[in-house]
Amino acid sequence: MAKAFASQGDMTEKTISFTEIGDGLWAFTAEGDPNSGVIIGDDSVMIVEAQATPRLAAKVIEKVREVTDKPISHLVLTHYHAVRVLGASAYDADQIIMGEAARAMVVERGQEDWDSEFQRFPRLFEGHESIPGLTYPTTTFSEDMSVYLGNRRVDLMHLGRAHTAGDIVIHVPDQNVMFTGDIVEDHSACYCGDGHFREWGPTLDNIASFDVDAIAPGRGDALVGKDAVERAIESTRDFVASTYAPAAKVAARGGSLKEAWDAVRAACDPKFADYAIYEHCLPFNVARAYDEARGIDTPRIWTAQRDIEMWEALQG
Repeated sequence: MAKAFASQGDMTEKTISFTEIGDGLWAFTAEGDPNSGVIIGDDSVMIVEAQATPRLAAKVIEKVREVTDKPISHLVLTHYHAVRVLGASAYDADQIIMGEAARAMVVERGQEDWDSEFQRFPRLFEGHESIPGLTYPTTTFSEDMSVYLGNRRVDLMHLGRAHTAGDIVIHVPDQNVMFTGDIVEDHSACYCGDGHFREWGPTLDNIASFDVDAIAPGRGDALVGKDAVERAIESTRDFVASTYAPAAKVAARGGSLKEAWDAVRAACDPKFADYAIYEHCLPFNVARAYDEARGIDTPRIWTAQRDIEMWEALQG
């Protein structure tokens, strides 16, 4: 490669925050690194998102132990990406829950995604030697299911395709709080390399219809209060639309991937250049937007070799 991915040189340690977003509900955030969520029930705890390695998962567990000594019984994974799921073994949870579509993607492309993400963003795989293998769920569902942590009901739902085809969200109705995974971000670039641009907006509409009081987004700060929630939903919508529209115009006239890259940069740099992981996400976002605009519905599988070939094409 003529030039390394932006994320390959990102070795700066991020500051962790642990924010209460409802009674017994917490958001583990780290300045644009992958977030996790914590839901404390009557007798046990549910974790949302595992982190990339058991060593990183231990940082989540350390924060959990500051607020409760209840056992971790459930781990919910909103989608299949390696940085979200490969730390699962650290929690020793009785149940690991995914949507059925996400499980299918682990089977189809989990190893390739792991290899690709490890190459792209080495800092997020601290302690990678402790990963025992791909993470598979013990429980899956198609559209929705409820889990009871004692009297606390937790609703898991597939509200539409967005960041991936298998995204789920987690809603805690007694506090009207939602954990959205990477469908919603706050001042952080959306990774769209496996996304569905034209369906992302309607999925955001479905989330907005719950009129929640707080959201733990996939990346960025915890969103507490309806104003913060609305702002993040709309900025996510703007990011996705601003990425897709220029690429689609280039694709419609038969332009090249490099031309799509230049067009997206012209539209997005002025608005989003200061977002966390913006430079990391951009090449993958452009490649996927260009593919979708040309009628490729199922995102092509990213491999370490495809990453390199795509990046070389964008560098001219």
